[in-house]
Amino acid sequence: MVQAIWNGTILAQSDRCEVVEGNQYFPPDSINQDYFQSIDKTTVCPWKGTANYYDIVVGDDVNPGAAWYYAEPKAAASNIKGYVAFYRNKVDIKV
Repeated sequence: MVQAIWNGTILAQSDRCEVVEGNQYFPPDSINQDYFQSIDKTTVCPWKGTANYYDIVVGDDVNPGAAWYYAEPKAAASNIKGYVAFYRNKVDIKV
């Protein structure tokens, strides 16, 4: 079971993650939405498409832009549509 943990809180856990470019992408139903706040930030990957970002909020602590997902990925990345990944230097990923 892969887990994403920040500030001692499990943000996501699943045994159905997809690994892309070394990042664990968690299925949408494995995310604890209570800790995710959409922000107005996007980036573009030439082969995956446009990524949208979340701040992680646990109690009064905010981890800005620590997670991202592809709502409408390009065909080559269709396996991660809606899946959420985390910056490894901002969130602990336990494999």
